[in-house]
Amino acid sequence: MNAAASALHGQAIAQAPAPPPSPTSGVAPARVALLGTGTVGGAVLARLASWRGRAIGERLQLVHVANSRRAAADAGGLLPEHAATALAASELRSSLDTVADALRGDGARVVIDATASEAVAERHAQWLAQGIHVVTACKIGQGTSLARWRAIREACAAGRVGYGDSATVGAGLPLLRSLRELQAGGDRIHAIAGVLSGSLAWLFNHYDGMRPFSTLVRQARDAGYTEPDPRDDLSGEDVRRKLLILARAAGVALEAGEVQVSSLVPSELAILSAESVDAALPALDAPLRDRYAAAYKNGEKLRFIARLQDGAARVGLESLPADHPLAGGAGTDNKVAIWSDRYSEQPLVVQGPGAGAAVTAAGLLDDVLRLAH
Repeated sequence: MNAAASALHGQAIAQAPAPPPSPTSGVAPARVALLGTGTVGGAVLARLASWRGRAIGERLQLVHVANSRRAAADAGGLLPEHAATALAASELRSSLDTVADALRGDGARVVIDATASEAVAERHAQWLAQGIHVVTACKIGQGTSLARWRAIREACAAGRVGYGDSATVGAGLPLLRSLRELQAGGDRIHAIAGVLSGSLAWLFNHYDGMRPFSTLVRQARDAGYTEPDPRDDLSGEDVRRKLLILARAAGVALEAGEVQVSSLVPSELAILSAESVDAALPALDAPLRDRYAAAYKNGEKLRFIARLQDGAARVGLESLPADHPLAGGAGTDNKVAIWSDRYSEQPLVVQGPGAGAAVTAAGLLDDVLRLAH
């Protein structure tokens, strides 16, 4: 690896390995349950459908699809391109209690969690202990309490299965894999710093100190870059969860409360109901204009950064020199620098799309293929 190069998604550094060859005849395909059929779940179905008729598609069999209301199941397999229609027509009530039974049969069993559900995340350890692989883009499982994170690790060992978490940070960018492979090669992780929010990356890549910051927030919300309530992004809580996942993967077992978070949401905006937020967004403008002016005067750029160093973790807005490894980037790109034994002077930098249904779905299915092999 060349430490001076960026690890662009799908390119040289930390490149995702090609999927292993299709199984030999007589090996049962992995049986898959997809939970969540929204934007990401729909992209998973579309990708599975695009594999029909190819060897890679024969390795997986979709047998259960569910959203929060309905479920559709077929032990003989559901066609991915027809799954949404089957779900809409189904009279079967959705229940997490039926997922394990729906996966019974030959071959590996895999749950894909494409939800943001606390209730689904609570089941991860239970499924793992039953010998069912879990693949998820949801950060609740590993990015909240340390006890839940440990329960997932213990359940993986008990069930002799894997937990696919590539899509929880960076929408499938090779971040967690890079951390784990560096440590497997004998490196210690010295520090991690990065832009971990696609929405906040977009905002600060576009903010020029002239247009009101609130105008950009509305634009980002309308484009789908932020949550419907943009305070969810501006608070830094989502970034806290991502940093916890990275820290724990790097061997630093932090509790959620040990991450210092500097929210961008002023107190007068934080107390409002969701319906009242839009009209009050201009409360963001003056503080951000002042921060931008100070950075501009010093030839620096504002970036919302997550940092882990010497066992301490923090999240917040920083003013970085223009030539800093994390000051560049475009659009919704995530950009993360990793310092380790071999990358002690110049960090390994991983950069690429940190949001988007298609790349997240691809990250989920990469994990499914890896675990089911």
